[in-house]
Amino acid sequence: MDWTLEVVVVPVADVDRAKRFYAEQVGFAVDHDTDAGGGTRIVQLTPPGSGCSIVIGTGLPGSDAAPLKGLQLVVSDIEAARAQLLARDVAVSAVHEIDPRDGGRFVYFDDPDGNSWAVQEIRARARA
Repeated sequence: MDWTLEVVVVPVADVDRAKRFYAEQVGFAVDHDTDAGGGTRIVQLTPPGSGCSIVIGTGLPGSDAAPLKGLQLVVSDIEAARAQLLARDVAVSAVHEIDPRDGGRFVYFDDPDGNSWAVQEIRARARA
């Protein structure tokens, strides 16, 4: 039996600002933006090629928690990913190489609410 991670609730103070950041700057697809009534709004966004999404919104369990640390994305080309983030005005770190083997190169950025992201290069996952 497969156990797949589907959604991570990411706490944000301003849903519209966060939606613009993730969709327009980071490049996530907006799966839906739903007013569920009763003060609940659910915005689901998915990174390109990912089976796991993030959810931001109001009235969600965990949506008012402290910023998340250690969220991580994986790409096959860290230099291209960094260039894409920079071109979209995301404040992203220089490439950090912690190990010369595949999987040892990272960049880091924060969203406007202080949720921190790492982007890891794993070249073996490149699509043929």
